[in-house]
Amino acid sequence: MTRTHTRPLIAIPSRFAASTSALRYAAEVNARALVEAVWRAGGEPVSVHPAEPAGADVAERLTRFDGVLLPGGGDLAPHRYGATDTHDSVYDVDDLQDVFDLEVARRALDLGLPLLAICRGLQVVNVALGGSLEQDMGGAEREHRHIVHPVAIQRGTLLERATGAEKTEASCYHHQRVDRIGVGLTVTARAADGTVEGLELPGHPGWFTGVQWHPEDTADHDPAQQALFDALVDAAHHRH
Repeated sequence: MTRTHTRPLIAIPSRFAASTSALRYAAEVNARALVEAVWRAGGEPVSVHPAEPAGADVAERLTRFDGVLLPGGGDLAPHRYGATDTHDSVYDVDDLQDVFDLEVARRALDLGLPLLAICRGLQVVNVALGGSLEQDMGGAEREHRHIVHPVAIQRGTLLERATGAEKTEASCYHHQRVDRIGVGLTVTARAADGTVEGLELPGHPGWFTGVQWHPEDTADHDPAQQALFDALVDAAHHRH
């Protein structure tokens, strides 16, 4: 397919927000740091409306894009990965957001679209492939909120090739983590406490890597973090 634009189009599912001061009412948003990181990488970031998949074919919607970025956000509903109870700490669950993100993950992988999954995005991919999550990692001494900590990266992975590092300083904000790993996925990075910080799909024809941290938080001054967005856009650029 011939593209007339110079910047690869990167689809980023919007996040629902109850209110935003600039818009006065409920909104669909994406983090400015995330959008700017894609732009710096040479991509054209495009927010995509989370519509009910049954009424709008997600695969068809994605075919106009060159790559996909699944961003962070609230928690997935525990029943999505087979849990029969819900921990008190689970927050910001939205059924439409869940079904849309899960379908985006599945269809992006099916189509071989370059895919970067961040924080919730990594968890979505894991659940989409049959994995599960630990609903809460524990108290303040165990959760990974508002911290920057070292992450060890496996050699020979797309993550290592993108960042050019075997260890990186990761900016984290999450209280959940991967429990059972989804079918076909392999762990590419871990924190010192064993938390899964990276996932990939060896043998998959498309470019895909997922990280549990938020590279956009520090991408403006940490080349290793910006390199993840660069790798996504580069893969999108060379897909055609």
